[in-house]
Amino acid sequence: MEQISLFYGFTKEEQQQIQNLGCMRRQKFEKNQRILHMGDFIREIGLVLTGSIRIENVDVWGNKSILGHLAEGQTFAETYVFCEEMVMVDVVAAEPTEILFLHIKRLEQEGEMSTWQVKLLWKLLRMSSEKNLLLTSRLFNLSAKSVRGRLLTYLNEQAVKAGNTRFSIPFTRQQMADYLNLDRSALSKELCHMRDEGLLDFHKNTFRLFEKK
Repeated sequence: MEQISLFYGFTKEEQQQIQNLGCMRRQKFEKNQRILHMGDFIREIGLVLTGSIRIENVDVWGNKSILGHLAEGQTFAETYVFCEEMVMVDVVAAEPTEILFLHIKRLEQEGEMSTWQVKLLWKLLRMSSEKNLLLTSRLFNLSAKSVRGRLLTYLNEQAVKAGNTRFSIPFTRQQMADYLNLDRSALSKELCHMRDEGLLDFHKNTFRLFEKK
């Protein structure tokens, strides 16, 4: 448990108390394997131990949108667990991934909350808030109406996060199109136009941005 980010700062005694509740389990998933399905009712929060996951939405006509990409140390499904609502997304392993599932109800104890419970809730709140920032970022990317506008907004954000004009993204072209809610052919065509204009260069999922001359 000492190496799991969620439990950083917990004493060995506190970690043992949590383990004694039998509220945790680990599970491994292969690439593209479903972790959660839309329509599920769940009682466990997920924490990515290794690998990464995609949050997807597929409507009844088969149209897919990628809502987010979460990496090691990030949590998911906490909103559905705390609100006791049906899961409205699919969660898919983007690569071989191991998940720690945390059963929230088993963490509840009668009477005054213990120190470790308060620390754990604060950590979950912080992680959830960080993920909300990612979702807000996607809304910002989608606010641009043109294909180029969405690409510029997204790629600029990735460059700022990387601290470098050369960076890699976690998506294939199709996944990038799904994330930005764009047609793949339109996205690829616009990327080529932008490369011809000297705005950027790319190879697979690695990009480099150039200043306008």
